[in-house]
Amino acid sequence: MRIVDFSSFLLFMVYCVFVNNFIFSRFLGCCPFLGVSSKVQTATGMGLAVTFVMALASFFTYFVNMMLVGLGLGYLQTIAFILVIAALVQFVEMFMKKSMPALYSALGVYLPLITTNCAVLAVTVMNADNSYNLFESVCNGVFGALGFMLAIVLMAGVRWRAPTSRRASRASRPA
Repeated sequence: MRIVDFSSFLLFMVYCVFVNNFIFSRFLGCCPFLGVSSKVQTATGMGLAVTFVMALASFFTYFVNMMLVGLGLGYLQTIAFILVIAALVQFVEMFMKKSMPALYSALGVYLPLITTNCAVLAVTVMNADNSYNLFESVCNGVFGALGFMLAIVLMAGVRWRAPTSRRASRASRPA
């Protein structure tokens, strides 16, 4: 799918966020999805961190892929992409530790797990496989991550609401 005008841009956004959602349709990135989705604030923080990493990973791996293909080293693509993602996650982790210590401690072990989040690697490989240009690659990364964030925040809302709904349903039953 190519972005040629505003309507194709909107279609691409809907395609990435809803149709090809990493959690709901591809079942990728389930570890942080299940681990961090108990509180809406924590899920939002994780979703924003994943969005930041996916956007930057899409940007940097576009250039890495161009360099590898140009040098005839396309077989090193996955290894190079993993190195770029690991470096970005380390950057995000250091930034969050200094600027948002409460969120950093709430995310715990799941923040470094973004490195091994298969959704992050999948978006970079999809960008290369679909021969997306730089703009399409970054849009795919951002919209795919927003779909991930939508899924994780929805699940957090359900998990937050579930205990109160059980109590409410018991209270409404006749004695």
